[in-house]
Amino acid sequence: MNRVTKLSLPTTEAHIKALKQNELIYLSGTVYTARDQAHKRLAAAITAGEKLPFDLNNGAIYYCGPTPALDGEIIGSCGPTTSGRMDTYTPLLLEHGLKVMIGKGVRSKEVEEAIRKRGAVYLSAIGGAAALYKSKVTHAELIAYPDLGCEAIYKLTVEDFPAVVTII
Repeated sequence: MNRVTKLSLPTTEAHIKALKQNELIYLSGTVYTARDQAHKRLAAAITAGEKLPFDLNNGAIYYCGPTPALDGEIIGSCGPTTSGRMDTYTPLLLEHGLKVMIGKGVRSKEVEEAIRKRGAVYLSAIGGAAALYKSKVTHAELIAYPDLGCEAIYKLTVEDFPAVVTII
């Protein structure tokens, strides 16, 4: 029987160290969505010494821009976006406590080094599986930057959200 690994979010460096590269894991807990423009604003807030809209410490960001929910639904489509677009901002967010990033695609060498240095993890989500990921969201709440539309920051509660350990 294959090992089933579950990771509760927010998490700790100790839990991350127990993960194995290329392993399928299931996430449960709190994840924040953030794409390019939200990352730009988070970085600007950190640089200006402003309070962030959520606590980065041991937190998880899903590189996703959910579409609006239809009546009676929790969230619209919420598949992963290309992670490399966030690479400019990632080392700074890791410095301020971010531990888990979920997206698709490769990361820069600088980001790989920052992930390892900070005891964080990059998880790959499957492109084209937005319906699957939508089914794993049990709660969604808009918490910051509503003017960004689908790139606003949402606080999601997920249960058994599948991802693959890519960089640890």
